[in-house]
Amino acid sequence: MTAVSRIGWMAYAISLLVIALDQASKVWIMEVLRLPEYVPHEVVWPLQFTRIWNQGVSFGLLQAGHDAVRWALVVFSLGVAAFLANWARSNTRRFLGIGLGLVMGGAIGNAIDRTRFGAVVDFLDVSRLGFFPWIFNVADAAITVGVVVLLLDTLRGEPKA
Repeated sequence: MTAVSRIGWMAYAISLLVIALDQASKVWIMEVLRLPEYVPHEVVWPLQFTRIWNQGVSFGLLQAGHDAVRWALVVFSLGVAAFLANWARSNTRRFLGIGLGLVMGGAIGNAIDRTRFGAVVDFLDVSRLGFFPWIFNVADAAITVGVVVLLLDTLRGEPKA
């Protein structure tokens, strides 16, 4: 078994930071603000906080109405995170490590919610822009940005030796 690369440790640190920010933001929304469900709370245009329970995948896609689907999503999320953690282990490309860390942290953050609550807490709402109707959370944002970073890293290709 190979040692974890420096970039691998960076990916793990990013993942832990995303998990901490995601869970802290959800505690703040639910226990400090005590934001009721479906009641928009103005922040600054176009951002508002609107707390919902998301039983589906990111941005409410593929709604899971059955408990077996909930646990399948938890297992899938943790499996993806484990796969990415293994990939990050020997990675030496900084951009790739950033993307892997963001996706790992987001997947684990949402898996924690599904385990604790049976659904994911979403609250970031920019639907007033008119072209983005979904309500999401820090974990969803990290997954989305992470996937974009992974795609950009792929397009960049391997550095010349």
